[in-house]
Amino acid sequence: MAAKPEVAKADAGAETPAEAPAPTSDRRRLAAWLPVLLAVVLAPAATWATVEFFLLPRLRHQLAAPLPAETAGGDAAAAGDAKGKPDGKGKTGDAVASYEFQNVLVNLAGTMGTRYLKTSFMVTGAEPNIKTVFEAAKPRLTDVTLNVLSSLTLADLEEPGAKNVIREKLVNAYNQALGRKVAQQVYFSDFVIQ
Repeated sequence: MAAKPEVAKADAGAETPAEAPAPTSDRRRLAAWLPVLLAVVLAPAATWATVEFFLLPRLRHQLAAPLPAETAGGDAAAAGDAKGKPDGKGKTGDAVASYEFQNVLVNLAGTMGTRYLKTSFMVTGAEPNIKTVFEAAKPRLTDVTLNVLSSLTLADLEEPGAKNVIREKLVNAYNQALGRKVAQQVYFSDFVIQ
């Protein structure tokens, strides 16, 4: 029986330290919430840093990069010809060979003939004889043009960058129809949706 009073004394002494572990349990609760708090605080900061120091500089660099036609000397040739200097053939002429499609009118897909697109555009290419190549294949290239443009829907045309997508489709379609890379770029001079 003597052991029981000692246990009781030990329990009595343990009651005082039992109040002391309360800060330890608060620390444990705080430690359990620490990853959540860090995620809430650090995630927006990490996102901002990624956008500010990684994504935006890359985007600015890509937007500032010259177009492929400009790097091929197109601007230098255009500047020389604009001043009346002769081109490589010894005569004054256009710096960039081109072919023009005028007043192309197509019904838009999915509108049951109630909406249409009227456009005029110029196709430029690397070959100096693009005009003769396009004239020789005019019926086929006109058909390709009508197929590409009439496959567009009103929703396609309302999206941002729609003209750039159309440019790519037309250039790819022309090059595929001709069997080689003749067309490089399309420049719209008229683009009306009705």
